[in-house]
Amino acid sequence: MPAPFLQQRREGAILILTMSQPETRNALTGNSAVQEFVDACEQVRRDPSIRVVVLTGEGPVFSSGGNVKDMKRYQSGTLSPDVIREEYRNGIQRLPRALYHLDVPVIAAINGPAIGAGLDLTCMCDIRIASETATFAESFVKVGIVPGDGGAWLLPRAVGRSMAAEMAFTGEALNAAQALACGLVSRVVPPGQLMDAALDLARRIAVNPGQVLRMTKQLLREGECSTLESLLELSAGYQAIAHMTGDHHEAVNAFIEKRAPKFS
Repeated sequence: MPAPFLQQRREGAILILTMSQPETRNALTGNSAVQEFVDACEQVRRDPSIRVVVLTGEGPVFSSGGNVKDMKRYQSGTLSPDVIREEYRNGIQRLPRALYHLDVPVIAAINGPAIGAGLDLTCMCDIRIASETATFAESFVKVGIVPGDGGAWLLPRAVGRSMAAEMAFTGEALNAAQALACGLVSRVVPPGQLMDAALDLARRIAVNPGQVLRMTKQLLREGECSTLESLLELSAGYQAIAHMTGDHHEAVNAFIEKRAPKFS
């Protein structure tokens, strides 16, 4: 039985997911990667003790995206466009549906090149921290295909329409400093400090109430595509729930009593 694509490790309320097929440059297709991501997201959804997820890659590459060698089979003439479309719907497109909508904060610790679907994978995360060795390319055009995994929706929301168009039309890579300048990542650190930086941030998030973290992320996601009025209505409902939680009561009492709160 092949080794799992995703290795999991817990540190308190933090779940660390490591893509662990460096021999394929952590490719996301032609293997069990998508199903393992879907299963991991469902696990997180059901486990309220998990407050933050950190995603990284083993080896020198974060993820090379789709397995280009596997695409050779599309030249056989036996696969119709309808069959290929269903492959995408039931394959790689399950990844953004699961990961982007995961209701806990997700930090991408980008240890090396994030190419094609690997770049789009980082855009499914909430926060991106890059090693100085990381590069980023929306490179589908270089192999004669389009972003089939939702990249045309994800990337403009990360870097804006103009930069997303430049990256998608040229297929050229950004280095870590350029990614920082355009807002694709929020910080760049030396390679040896990447996981320390990601885990330090994860711990600072994880000290906060888990239920409120999940609702806050849901509001941020809804705010990207809803009207202000719709978001205000949803916020009012979530706030009513938040006010009834034991963690909110503890925070208020701790503030009044001038002590640190102890969240459940």
